[in-house]
Formats: sequence, C-alpha cells, structure tokens
Amino acid sequence: MLHMPLPPGWSVRRPGLEDVPAILAVVRASDIAALGHPDFSADDVREVLTAPDLDLARDSWLALDPDGEVCGWSYLEDSNRGSRETVEVYVHPERGLPAQVPLLTMQLARSAERAAEFGLAELTVRVFALPTEERWIGVLRDAGFEFVKRYARLRRSLAGVAAEPPPPPPGVLVRPVRSTDDAELRTFHRILDSAFRDTPDYQPASYDQWRAQVAALPSVAWDEWFVAEVAGEPVGILQSADQTLDQNEGWVKQLAVLREHRRRGVGAALLARAFARYAGKGREYAGLGVDQSNPTGPLRLYESVGMSPLYEALVFERTVPASGG
Repeated sequence: MLHMPLPPGWSVRRPGLEDVPAILAVVRASDIAALGHPDFSADDVREVLTAPDLDLARDSWLALDPDGEVCGWSYLEDSNRGSRETVEVYVHPERGLPAQVPLLTMQLARSAERAAEFGLAELTVRVFALPTEERWIGVLRDAGFEFVKRYARLRRSLAGVAAEPPPPPPGVLVRPVRSTDDAELRTFHRILDSAFRDTPDYQPASYDQWRAQVAALPSVAWDEWFVAEVAGEPVGILQSADQTLDQNEGWVKQLAVLREHRRRGVGAALLARAFARYAGKGREYAGLGVDQSNPTGPLRLYESVGMSPLYEALVFERTVPASGG
C-alpha cells in the first residue's frame, strides 16, 4: 500500500463542527483549481460531519501545516455499511499537497479496519477524481486504484420555466409527497429501492437507514419531493436536496420509476414538476448527477428535458484486505 509520512511540523487530528469554515475553505480552493468554481457549501460539510454512519473519532482526518492551518480533509462514506465505500480526500492546491498521500494512506488503513469489523475479507474502496486533477489521478494509480466509470454533473437553466408545470401524460398524476404519512414514505422508499435494484452499483438501504439519512440532512424541503401515480398507484418518485442552494440551484437527488412504467413520460413529468417548483422559488438552475454506465439510460431522459453536462468525474476503485488478513 502506498505510504508517505507527513513532512516535519505537519500534524493530523479529527474534525469537529467548529472546523466547518476551515474545511470549506480547503474544499472550495480545491474545487476552484479543478473546476474553475466552488461546488461545495457549508451545509455540505456539515452534512458529511453529521452523517449517521460517520464516526468522527475514526472515519475522518484533518491535516494541519506547521502553522496549525487546516490544509487537508479526508473522510469515508458508507451509509449502508456494505462491502463498498467511498473515500474523499481534499487538499488545498497550494498549501496542502504534502498531505494528499498521507491522508489517503490513513483512510485506506481505516477501510482495512472496517473490513475486519464487518467480518469481510476485503472492502472495495472508490475514489473520485476530476479529469483535470492529473496529480491526484497519478497518486491513485500508484496506490493501486484502477479507473472503472464516469459520472456526469448535469445542469439546465430555469430561465423561462413557469411556476405552473405543463400537464403530465394522460393517466399520470404528479403530486407532492405526504411527508407526515409514514405509509407514504415507506412507499416512496420502496419505489426508490425497487427501481435502483437493476443498476450494477446499487447498495440497498433499509427504510430505517434511509429515514436516518434524511433526518441527518441540514434541511429538507418536502414541497420539492414528488410522487407520480398511474391509475391511483404510486409508480415513480423524485427526491430533491438543498445541497446546491448556494449556487441558486434546485438539486434532484433521486429520480426513480418502476421498471414497468419507464419510457412512458413518468420520469419527464416528475422532472417538469420539480423544475417548475424550483423556478417558482426563484432558482436559477436545476442540477443532478448521473452514472453514465447506468443500463437504464437516464442520460437520454435528462438530455431530453434540457439538461447538459457541466463536468465529469472519474471513478477509481481498488480492494483493501481486512486488517490482519
């Protein structure tokens, strides 16, 4: 496994909520260097640090330079405690590069510990990189990671979108979710779970796990969550998130339609309803992320409703043997 000690005078410690401003400064500097603009908000940082399955005392690190300034942040994501998890490493592009390899090394060691804790022989670890992050991609390849797929970050302008959506196809009804109705939310989760089971990377979460994830979000705009019905039966859902409000953007976190109702305009109707709600709130854009290898072909749907790629992210992967294995 790749290893490099921190330079003399550097140190690491665990993060806390009081570190949100310092962490955000590092992440935004990293985003600007790679993308040309920031793509992370303070709420995004808080969401990571308060995620129900992140143990701040074990699963995340800050790297500090000799002056005690936060110059790097790493953490893992595994909301379902499964056999695959994601590691994120951010460093300040000017001051934080000496911490990049050490942070990755420590996170991989933690993944090895978690594999042992879960009773697994190994864990699959994924890491994202932007195509412009050539140094980081080199670090990942040196650490044994291999490229596996691409994700696209899509966006469309909401200029000219009316607050009243166009009518859905005949027989389709799109309505807001009944957020206080537990049976409704269980149906919402069932559709989400069922629709994604035919995608290769899906890791199922129980209803209780999903509700815990939603409860941990900094904010939830329930009026931006929608259910599509056909003949009175729910067949599709759209879950929004507040993660890009700092960019005046409505964010589609999840869109799911049951297999037997796909390619009948249900997904487009859900998106049209969400876009209208975002526009009615004065949002300038609508955005979402999509796995370009998804066999259900969602990219075609998103392009058909006016969305286009803002940038791409590369996904790299390697297995990590359990500690002691």
